[in-house]
Amino acid sequence: MTAQSSDRERVIACLDMRSFYASCAAVEHGLDPLRDCIAVVANLDRNGSVVLAVSPEMKRRFGVRTGTRLYEIPGDPDIYLLEPKMDFFLEVSMEITKLIGEYVPKTAIHVYSVDECFIDLTGTEKLWGPPEETIRHIQDELYRQFQLPSAAGVGPNMLLAKLSLDLEAKKTGFAWWRLEDVPEKLWPVTPLSEMWGIGSRMEYNLNSMGIFSVGDLAQADLKQLEERFGVIGHQLYQHAHGIDFSYLREQDAQAEPVSFSKGQMLYRDYITEKDIMTVLLEMCEEVARRAREAGKAGRMIHLGIGYSKAVFGGGFSRSKSIDEATNDTMQIYRVCQALFHDHYQDKPVRSITVSVGTLEDETSMQLSLFEAQKWRRRKLAAVMDAIRRKYGSTALLRAVSYTEAGTAVSRAGLLGGHKKREGNDAS
Repeated sequence: MTAQSSDRERVIACLDMRSFYASCAAVEHGLDPLRDCIAVVANLDRNGSVVLAVSPEMKRRFGVRTGTRLYEIPGDPDIYLLEPKMDFFLEVSMEITKLIGEYVPKTAIHVYSVDECFIDLTGTEKLWGPPEETIRHIQDELYRQFQLPSAAGVGPNMLLAKLSLDLEAKKTGFAWWRLEDVPEKLWPVTPLSEMWGIGSRMEYNLNSMGIFSVGDLAQADLKQLEERFGVIGHQLYQHAHGIDFSYLREQDAQAEPVSFSKGQMLYRDYITEKDIMTVLLEMCEEVARRAREAGKAGRMIHLGIGYSKAVFGGGFSRSKSIDEATNDTMQIYRVCQALFHDHYQDKPVRSITVSVGTLEDETSMQLSLFEAQKWRRRKLAAVMDAIRRKYGSTALLRAVSYTEAGTAVSRAGLLGGHKKREGNDAS
C-alpha cells in the first residue's frame, strides 16, 4: 500500500473553536458570542494594552482585531470590554476534549492548542455515520453544552485537514479537502505565509528563489529545495502536493521534558542593565525551580533578548554549554549574565527568554559531601521550593522582586500571562 493510497483511506478532522477566547468570555458574562460586540483585553487598567481576541460582530462593526490597542477601541455602548481568565479558558478546553472523547478514543485526539484539535475519524462511520454527520453532531453538542460556535476542516491527513480549516472552513463552517482538490484549492494560495507551516522568513527565502505561490512550490526543483533547506525543503515540496506522513498519537502527559524555559514580554521597555538583571534573576529562579522539582539538571543554558519596537525590534538568541549539569539558580544566572554582556547592544529590552536544556537526571550533578557550599545551596533551594509549593509562589522572594523593576509579584496571580478568575489561589 502506498503512502498516498493510505492517506486516501484516512479521515482526519481539524476542529477550531471560533473566536474561542472571546466566546468563552462572552458565555461567562451571559453574552452572545455571535451577536454581541466583545473584545478581550489583556489589562483594562492599561490604556495601551492589546486586544487578545474579538467576537465576529466586533470585528465586523468596528474593525477591531487582535493586536488593536485599548485606546483605539471606540467608546460605543454596544461594546463589551472583558479581561481574560486563562484558568477558565483552560477548563473549557479540557471539557471540550472530554466531549470529543465520547465519539472517538483518546488515542484519536490530538490537542493542537487551547482552541484547536485534530480528530481521527477513520472507521467511525459504523458508529456515527459519515464523517460530516459526526462532525455536525460534535459541533451541535459543543454549541448546546457550551454555547461555543466552531468550524471544522477534514482531509486525508493532518496537513489537508488544517489547510481546509484555515483556508475555507473558517469562512463556511465546514470543508473537506481531498488529494485531488490540491491543484484547484491549494496551489493558488499566495502569499506563501498563508499556508500552514510557512512563516515570514521562509516565505522571504522562497520568494528569493522565484517561488511565490504554493503552485510554484509544487513545481519547483526538489533537488534545489533540498540543497537550500535540507530535509525541510523535501517536506515543503511534499506539503505543496498535499502529502503529510505524520500521524496522530496519544499525548503522554508524563513525557520527559526536553528543556525548562520561561519567556516574558515586559510591561514596559527596560533600559538600564540593573533593571534587566532584576527580571533575568527572577526568571532564572523560576526555570531552576522547575528543573529541581522534576529532578533534572541541564548542561545547555539559553538566553533570548528582544529589543523594543521603539528601536525597530531585533535582539539575540544565544546558548552556552557548561561542563557539569546544573539546576542552581545563581549558576544559571551567571551564565545568562555572561551571554548578555557578550551580545547586548545597549538597546531598550522588551522581552526575555531563559531556558535550560540538554537535561539529565539530577543525580549526575555529583553533590559531593566534600563540596560543602554546593551541598548547602542545593538543600537551601529544596527548602525554598517546598515553602513556595505549600504557600504560593510569592511566599518567598528575592529582595529584587520588590523593586520597581521586579515582575514576580505582579505576575503571581496570572496564568499564561493573563489574570485568573477571582477567588482562585495564586499558587
